[in-house]
Amino acid sequence: MFEPIPLNLPSYALKITQKFDKLFIFDELRKKDLVLTPEEWVRQHWIHYLHLHKHYPKALMRIEGGLQLNTLRKRSDLLVFNNEGEKILLAEFKAPTVKITEKVFHQIANYNTIHKIPLLLVSNGIQHYYCGIDFRENSFEFLSELPNYNSAVNLQFRLKL
Repeated sequence: MFEPIPLNLPSYALKITQKFDKLFIFDELRKKDLVLTPEEWVRQHWIHYLHLHKHYPKALMRIEGGLQLNTLRKRSDLLVFNNEGEKILLAEFKAPTVKITEKVFHQIANYNTIHKIPLLLVSNGIQHYYCGIDFRENSFEFLSELPNYNSAVNLQFRLKL
């Protein structure tokens, strides 16, 4: 059973329950209990951080959106949309014990060849990386901080295909 550890994110009022020999965490986006895995621990902290500290509307967040990559079915960890339904943020979460390596960046970059989203977030709950993609210039830039929702929407319009 996963034993939750402190993350490099603000804490929040968790809704954790135990059923038999498993811990569950309540997911406020899907309105149900999920098995508490290390990756889910990181994802739920990020959902709350994005909403409470960066003002991303929960109603515009979607967990595990499906995509087809070549012949494989893949699932992204978190997608955030603007009010027009356009994707503005793609996030990839790893367990706190998983090192953020070039392989992780390749994973989200491959997903983004399908999604074409201008803002990427990669985190294991301890280390966080943010990247702005400029599709017109075919370039990217690592950002020192994740933009708040309004800035992310503006970034999306500046870097649109």
